[in-house]
Amino acid sequence: MNDDGLNPVNWEDELDSPLDELDAIEEEAAPDPEEMLRLLSSDDTSQRIVAARAFSQIQDSRAIPHLMEALTDICPLVRVSAAYGLGRNPSPDAVEALMTQYYQDWNGYVRKGIVWALGNCLDRRTLAPLTQGLKMDISAVRLWAASALAQMAKLDYDVMIGAIPPLIESLRQDSVAAVRSNCAWALGQLCRELPSNVVYATAIDALLESLVEDSDLGVREDAKAALLKVGDPRGLQMIEELELEGLV
Repeated sequence: MNDDGLNPVNWEDELDSPLDELDAIEEEAAPDPEEMLRLLSSDDTSQRIVAARAFSQIQDSRAIPHLMEALTDICPLVRVSAAYGLGRNPSPDAVEALMTQYYQDWNGYVRKGIVWALGNCLDRRTLAPLTQGLKMDISAVRLWAASALAQMAKLDYDVMIGAIPPLIESLRQDSVAAVRSNCAWALGQLCRELPSNVVYATAIDALLESLVEDSDLGVREDAKAALLKVGDPRGLQMIEELELEGLV
C-alpha cells in the first residue's frame, strides 16, 4: 500500500505511535468531556483534532458516533485521533466503520491507528483486516497488526486458529525484525490459550525454528521468551539443550 503522505525518514520512524506526530495537548486538568464533545463538531480543524485526541484519554460512550464520523474527516490528523479515540472507547458499532476506513485510507499513520483500535475491539470481524495489515501494509502497520492479532486469544477458538497461519508466515518471512518479534510474542499469547493439537504444534514449531534460525538476536530472544511463557515441554527441552551448547 502506497503512502505518499507518510514519507518517513526511515522505517524505524514508522514504528512510533501515531499520536507522536501530533502536537502535545497542553492541559492543566483532564479534558472536559462536555467541551470535547462540542468541539468534535467544530468547523476549526485544530479543535477537532484536540477533541478527537482527548477521547484517547477519556472513556465516554457518547463520543462514539462522533468519532466514527471523524474517521472520514478530510484531515488525517483528525482521522488518526478519532481512531485512537475509538480504540479507547471500543464498541461493536464502530467495527465496520473502522474496517471500511482501514481499507480505503491512503495515510499510513491513520491505518496503524485503526489497526490498534481494531485490536482493542475484541471482535471476530477484525481478523480479516488485521491479517491483511500483517501481510501487505507498511512496516508500522504490520508491527501493530501482529500485536493486535494476539488479542484474538480472548475470542473463540476458530478466530484464534485463523490468526495463527499469517503470524507464522510473517515470523518466517517479514523483512523487519521488530515485526517478526511481535509475531513471536503474539504466537506465544495464542498458544497459551490453545489445546495441544496440530495447530498448536505448528505454532510451536515456528517458534522453535525462529529460536534457532532467525538472523536477529532480538527475534531469537522473543521466540525464547514466548516458548518459556507457553511452557511447552518440547520447547523447554530445546531451550535447555541450546543453553547447554551455549547457543542461546
